[in-house]
Amino acid sequence: MFKFIKDKIKKVYSEFTSKITSIFSNNNPDEKFLEELKVLLISADTGVKTTAFIINKLKENIKSKNISDMNLVKSELETILIDLLQERSVINASPEILLLVGINGTGKTTFAAKIANKLKNDGKKVLLVAADTFRAAAVEQLENWAKKIGVQIFVPTNSSDPSAVIFDALIKFKKDNYDHIIIDTAGRLQTKVNLLKELEKIYRVISKALGENHQKTISSFITVDAMLGQNSFEQVKVFKEVTKLDGIVLTKFDGTGKGGIVFSIVSQLDLPIVYITFGEDLADIKTFDSKDFVKELLG
Repeated sequence: MFKFIKDKIKKVYSEFTSKITSIFSNNNPDEKFLEELKVLLISADTGVKTTAFIINKLKENIKSKNISDMNLVKSELETILIDLLQERSVINASPEILLLVGINGTGKTTFAAKIANKLKNDGKKVLLVAADTFRAAAVEQLENWAKKIGVQIFVPTNSSDPSAVIFDALIKFKKDNYDHIIIDTAGRLQTKVNLLKELEKIYRVISKALGENHQKTISSFITVDAMLGQNSFEQVKVFKEVTKLDGIVLTKFDGTGKGGIVFSIVSQLDLPIVYITFGEDLADIKTFDSKDFVKELLG
C-alpha cells in the first residue's frame, strides 16, 4: 500500500484528499460538482488538458450509466485515473544498467543512492558511478552516500570526460560480476545539440564496453522535481527529444500539495512513473503502483 502518502506526504494528503472527500460528500453528480472537481484537479497541478480529459470522461460515464450515487461516481473517477496511469507500459524498475539523466537540482544523486541502497538490501551487488564530472562536489557527494550505504563506487581518476568514466566503470561492472550499475550523469541543460551529442556518445560507449552480444538490460530514467510542477515538463521534453527515456522518477514529492502532477506527467509526457521519492532518508523511496496511489489519494 502507498501508506507513505499518509505518513510522509501529509501535505498532499490533507490538501488533495480531504478536499476531494468534501466535494464528493456535499454534492450530487451535476454540473456544479464537475466544476468543483475540475477546479480542484487544476489547482492540484493536473494540468488543463489532462483535467479536461478526466472531467469529460467522468461526465460521459455518469450520463451513459445513469449514475446518481456519489460513491459510484467516485469509483468511476478512480477507474479513470488508474486507467490513465496504466496506459503506459510497465517497465523493469531495476535494470542491470541504469542511466540517470535530468537537470541539476532534481535529485539524481540522492535517487542514485536510494535505489542503490534498495538493491543492496535486496541482496544485489551494486556499483555506483560518479559520471557527473561537471558539478562541483557531485563526486564527493556520491562517494559519501556509497560509504554510508556500503556499496562500491567508481570515480573519475585520469579523465573528466563522462563517457570515458562510464566506459571504464562498465569494464569493472563486467569483470567483477556486479548485478547492477547505476550511473549518475551531469545535469546541466545545454543546447539541444550539445545535449544530444553528449548522450549519443554515452550510449555509444555503453554499447562498445558491453560488446555486441551482451544480454544486459539498459534503462534511462529521468528525475523530475515534483515541486516544480508544470515547469518540469519543458525540461523533460528537451531530454525526450534528444534521447531515449524509459521512465520517470518523481522526486521531492513530500514538499508539494500538487498530487495531481502524477496524472499530468504521465499523460503529457507519455512516460511511466517508476519511482517516487519523498524525503532525505535512504528508505524514502517507493516503486510506483498506480492502483495503490489512486486509492490512497482519493481516500
